[in-house]
Amino acid sequence: MTDESPSAPITQDVVTIPRKLPEGGRVNLVGLTRDALHDALVGAGTPDRQAKMRVGQIWQWIYHWGVRDFAAMTNLSKDYRALLAEKFEIALPEVVTRQVSADGTRKYLLRIAGGHEVETVYIPEENRGTLCISSQVGCTLTCSFCHTGTQKLVRNLTAAEIVGQVMLARDDLGEWPEPGAPKDESRLVSNVVLMGMGEPLYNFENVRDAMKIVMDGEGLTLSRRRITLSTSGVVPEIARAAEEIGCLLAVSFHATTDEVRDRLVPINKRWNIETLLNTLRDYPRLSNSERITFEYVMLKGVNDSDEDAKRLVKLIRGIPAKINLIPFNEWPGAPYERSDWERIEAFADIVYKAGYASPIRTPRGEDIMAACGQLKSATERARKSRAAIAAEAGLAEG
Repeated sequence: MTDESPSAPITQDVVTIPRKLPEGGRVNLVGLTRDALHDALVGAGTPDRQAKMRVGQIWQWIYHWGVRDFAAMTNLSKDYRALLAEKFEIALPEVVTRQVSADGTRKYLLRIAGGHEVETVYIPEENRGTLCISSQVGCTLTCSFCHTGTQKLVRNLTAAEIVGQVMLARDDLGEWPEPGAPKDESRLVSNVVLMGMGEPLYNFENVRDAMKIVMDGEGLTLSRRRITLSTSGVVPEIARAAEEIGCLLAVSFHATTDEVRDRLVPINKRWNIETLLNTLRDYPRLSNSERITFEYVMLKGVNDSDEDAKRLVKLIRGIPAKINLIPFNEWPGAPYERSDWERIEAFADIVYKAGYASPIRTPRGEDIMAACGQLKSATERARKSRAAIAAEAGLAEG
């Protein structure tokens, strides 16, 4: 058994779970909204007058109890369970590796359909546990300080693959309730942040459907105030996210002038700071959120001056907000350095005195490349490494 105390060394378990592929065209029930599940059951022969009740029963088995075997759904008849097993499956991504940091952070490398891989990170804290999930394989935004941004976009994750990350974390943490056991309101996965690989608003429908499932009161039951979606600024989808998802919003801001943000967050060339901020001013009202989180990575000599701090508070004036200051998490070949701690504290002090909360995020999981901005497919890292070796040896393929 792995020792996962804060002082424990890095560990890695290789989980040899055979990939479960659909057999005979069976439909995966994970990731279907209630309406889609209803239609799937009716299409498989469930009488329409029974379908609503069946949706509720199956939903609870999958998302409240964490059951993966139709035979265990004991409030359904044997014949109906056999029908479900013939027509459907309950399939999650495959856990390839699981790493545990010295600080208790867990990173999972997951394999999804097509052999692609994504990473998910669980961060335990004193009063909560945050799961950082991915929405795409790779990323299309090429933010210059982000390791994930150096990996090209492969494809969007399905709603099943997004929800599946939450379910697999609960598997690993042993968090599913046991029938007959006393009710336990404590949650190890108490918060979800869409801050892993990819830009969530470029995969809007799948992210929306997955979050509806996560927020559903008869299953995973995380409230919308426990879910934070992080965007680099896909302006046309921000209002839609407020209306159709309604979770908390975080914005990867990182600069106070268009010149610098164009370089750090290239999407700024399409929707600049003024356009983005004008859209953000409406978000708290539309989503009934208390405030927006502005994420600001601290890069030495790039965006960390007193003048930057003063411009920042002037820019966001009038927006209910807090500023998360993120010490840059370095990765191999990174073109930036982390700001000195004294500089970060001075920046935070200016923001705080202007009336905004300005917490400095404690780096977590750096020893296993699980910190903010460090996620990247392990296979992609290996592939690039092999390519570099071949090039140095003069063996690069034409």
